[in-house]
Amino acid sequence: MFRKILVANRGEIAVRVIRACRELGIASVAVFSEADREALFVKMADEALLLGPAPASQSYLAIAKIIDAAEECGAEAIHPGYGFLAENPSFAAACEGRGIKFIGPSSRVLALVGDKAAARREMILAGVPVVPGSKECVSDPEKARAVVREIGCPVIIKPSGGGGGIGMTIATDEGELVKALECAQAAARNAFGIGDVYLERYLPNPRHIEFQIIADSQGNIVHLGERECSIQRRHQKLIEESPCAAIDAETRARMGQMAVNAARRVGYEGAGTVEFLWSDGQFYFMEVNARVQVEHPVTEMVTGVDIVKEQIRVASGLPLSLSQAGITMSGWAIECRVNAEDPTNGFVPTPGRIRGYLPPGGTGVRVDSGIYDSYTIPPFYDPLIAKLIVWGGDRSEAVSRMKRALDEYVILGVKSNIPFHLAVMGNERFALGELGTHFIEQETGLAAETERMAARTQTLGERLSHLAQDRRKIAAIAAVTAVIQS
Repeated sequence: MFRKILVANRGEIAVRVIRACRELGIASVAVFSEADREALFVKMADEALLLGPAPASQSYLAIAKIIDAAEECGAEAIHPGYGFLAENPSFAAACEGRGIKFIGPSSRVLALVGDKAAARREMILAGVPVVPGSKECVSDPEKARAVVREIGCPVIIKPSGGGGGIGMTIATDEGELVKALECAQAAARNAFGIGDVYLERYLPNPRHIEFQIIADSQGNIVHLGERECSIQRRHQKLIEESPCAAIDAETRARMGQMAVNAARRVGYEGAGTVEFLWSDGQFYFMEVNARVQVEHPVTEMVTGVDIVKEQIRVASGLPLSLSQAGITMSGWAIECRVNAEDPTNGFVPTPGRIRGYLPPGGTGVRVDSGIYDSYTIPPFYDPLIAKLIVWGGDRSEAVSRMKRALDEYVILGVKSNIPFHLAVMGNERFALGELGTHFIEQETGLAAETERMAARTQTLGERLSHLAQDRRKIAAIAAVTAVIQS
């Protein structure tokens, strides 16, 4: 087992990894930017090293600085969390070249699964269903037209070297194809430095279902069931749950085996996610996320498996402590990503100082967060405040518990998207489990309900703000009295 791990990330995921290290008896090292000097993860780590100024390019994306910091503090391994450098094959290769263990797949695997077209080819060879589309990257209109004539319209054009929905362009008919191809190629070059794109048949409103896998270096691979991630805005996940209401035990076993086959085909090691689209009773491979996911806690809640600790164990060379037969799913878990943003104003980010903070608690409630009262959320990074996760005996109880937890959650000083989450939890289609990746656009009443929830939560926040002021006044009077009496 490792003696010391450097955590090359920030915010709640850095806190999550540091906690796992502490439970495993491993010393943790935080690296931070100037903007994060007072961040919770910096205070929690056993050691902390400054990387540089706030811009990520000069701190959290500065590969040479991070490698030097690991060597300086004697860390044997680096945990990249998610985002930033977590799926960057160059970073993994730099670690490998300096004899530092990258807690994740090898640089070869990261390069392979990061190339969406190459990953698609590997899945076909592994027998994993893929959406009908081009077998190779498409660069000219004539080849694109040939693909369209084979698979039909509409089609979606995707950058081969990226993710997160960036650059994806839809052509509803052949007449739109050339312009859509040019737009996708330009977006891919701007975002990822390479204009390679491929085509797939466009599925109009699929469900987004992903399977958590963990693999060790001895060839053992297990899956931990599925997560439903269909509630998205601009291809960014907002609410996740496990299990998925649309699939039964037989389908779960079949999809899980496909996820394991996918991981085995590419020689995967570590924790990761195989993502599928589900449409009309069929599932299709979408991509591999070669890291721990933001939404991993919902799987932990229903399986009891600590994914991050298992990830660290297998990275150290230990075999999996799990077997497929020993993994069971119990109850239902839902996660809401609580962001510092205004859901009544186009979800614009709202960084600033937290002037009152009261997270929810009680049975079946978990809050993964990297903030605290009086902390200032910087404007330079993702505006995630916390992940609110609840567990219930079934989906109905989990939804009810999430409503209750959201009602309890008080964040003063900045606006949050809690009103949006309350609107979704109260939505009839959501309650019925009738989900799809275009749920938010289709449910036109969500905007008005979000406005109503925002007014309601603001009233509660004002009451608590007055209470906090009263408490501060009482504390000040008590302090003065104590000085006088002494």
